[in-house]
Amino acid sequence: MKPKLLVIVGPTASGKSDIAVRMAQKYNGEVISADSRQVYKGLDIGTGKIMPTEMKGVRHWCLDIADPHERFTAMDWKEQAEKAIADIISRGKLPIICGGTGFYISALIDDLGFPDVEANTEEQKKLEERLPEELFEELKKLDPARAATIELKNKRRLARAIIIARELGSVPAITRPKEPKYDVTMLGITMLDSELRERIHIRLAKRLNDGMIAEAERLHAPPPTGISLSYERMEELGLEYKYMAQYLQMKMPMDELVTVLLAKIWQYARRQKTWWRKDARVKWLRPEEIEKADMSGLLSL
Repeated sequence: MKPKLLVIVGPTASGKSDIAVRMAQKYNGEVISADSRQVYKGLDIGTGKIMPTEMKGVRHWCLDIADPHERFTAMDWKEQAEKAIADIISRGKLPIICGGTGFYISALIDDLGFPDVEANTEEQKKLEERLPEELFEELKKLDPARAATIELKNKRRLARAIIIARELGSVPAITRPKEPKYDVTMLGITMLDSELRERIHIRLAKRLNDGMIAEAERLHAPPPTGISLSYERMEELGLEYKYMAQYLQMKMPMDELVTVLLAKIWQYARRQKTWWRKDARVKWLRPEEIEKADMSGLLSL
């Protein structure tokens, strides 16, 4: 029998983490976080990372496993998640994947294969110092087919594609096996847009009150109080850290920071919903419906 996985998806601020904990308590599970920024140490308040007291004794995986100075890829996360799944199953428990990074989850449950080219941090950094137009022109010469589909202003992806194309001659397509590796049950959290907007507003206000700006200041500060994370790297990390970096550089006042963050977080939530709406495997339920649902037969190990 294929290993069973419960996957909980939904937009930011929809309450995925709390529901995952309750499902883990109910079905003897452990939670694997699928969030591209919560993997980083020190990025706590800004990412909305679940705190130890909120875990209620449920073990969580794939949190705080990467240095924020270094890039952590979907392939890195997939490798760590598969190790966690094997460990959880070996102890007779249910792996529960919970997070908002759609590509991470797709990479895992669809067992996507990535080009076998080792990441070269130094080469990547050098390439990213160039203009995106220059990177695109080089990629176009190396692999016109990949150049035709890539995001033109995404220097990170352009640089990675160039590294792969230099090594392999072209950028191979991501592969997907015909037979799924896992027996997956996917639950999506849904609610009215007005509800989600309100939750985003409340959540942002709480994080600001809890010291989100101070966290950004500590990340940028030199040791021993900080880790010397550059403003450029903070902007690469996106969303809250991108705009907090701009605020700390006095490029925008606090009221503008809040307004921009509310707008950008809502846009991100809409993109998340769009991503998952395309996946017919997701069963969409309101939070209270998920908690009341009897899934013991479906999830029995």
